[in-house]
Amino acid sequence: MRRVARVATAGHWPAAAARDSVTLAWDDRHRRRVRLVSARGAPFLLDLERATALGDGDGLALDDGGWVAVVAAPEPVAEVRTADPRALARLAWHLGNRHVPAQILDDGVRFRDDRVIVDMVAGLGAAVVRLRAPFDPERGAYHDRRGDG
Repeated sequence: MRRVARVATAGHWPAAAARDSVTLAWDDRHRRRVRLVSARGAPFLLDLERATALGDGDGLALDDGGWVAVVAAPEPVAEVRTADPRALARLAWHLGNRHVPAQILDDGVRFRDDRVIVDMVAGLGAAVVRLRAPFDPERGAYHDRRGDG
């Protein structure tokens, strides 16, 4: 079985060389060891030294020289958008204060659809849109975004 030799973050691997992809929900993209099946039906083993958060657009270098692209699966999310940067910063602070994984958008914030959190941000005056979309939250201040993850 093919094995993942290393992980490279989005923008730091030859994406045009990807032979295949694997689509995973957010909960399934933080792994150390797992057997995966690509979009083309090819099994491969992710077997890393430590658990790694895989992001949308990351590349998995296989031991045979090939690459597999990581794709974030659509899942239930909520988006909060605002034209007022101060209001958006306030909402982001409240999400962070509750340790809610959040994806920062150009003019808003996306988080997993959770009734309690949606009620909280609506109570703070935000308009919330619920949808199915890829979820790729910030990985944290100490995650290496320059290359190998």
